[in-house]
Amino acid sequence: MVRKIWNHFEEYLLVGSLAFSVALVFIQVVMRYVFQQSLSWSEELARYLFLWQIWIGASFAVKERRHLRIEMLLNALQGRSRILGEMAVLLVWFGFSVFLAYKGTELTSILFLRGQVSPAMRIPMGYAYAAVPAGCILMAIRLLEELHDLFRTLASKEEVS
Repeated sequence: MVRKIWNHFEEYLLVGSLAFSVALVFIQVVMRYVFQQSLSWSEELARYLFLWQIWIGASFAVKERRHLRIEMLLNALQGRSRILGEMAVLLVWFGFSVFLAYKGTELTSILFLRGQVSPAMRIPMGYAYAAVPAGCILMAIRLLEELHDLFRTLASKEEVS
């Protein structure tokens, strides 16, 4: 059960937040054009939800291997060399994700300490900016899973040799 939830974690978050965002924007349109009143906070909330969707979606794209990549050099390699090249790429990507998570956490904590709030909803801006470290931590975990799979593939190829 826990494995199933983890395997689909980003999907659940993305589908749920998308459904909520669509409903929120629909309500805003109805309020504005039918009742000639608008909600002061709905567009801001939709924007922050979209920000979270982007960073969670980056993690989901790692899981699904859907990030854009230039594979010209890796395609020139075969067998063990290709796996080692892939590992090198994933390690650099993992390092960048950890760096972004660290710097994003620094920025988020500064925003919480300074008490900056959003204009319409008056919530701490740190919640909006927390999408960066959260998404990057999830992405780093997914990259570690891919590295683990590559290590297993490499080990199985060495056992055959």
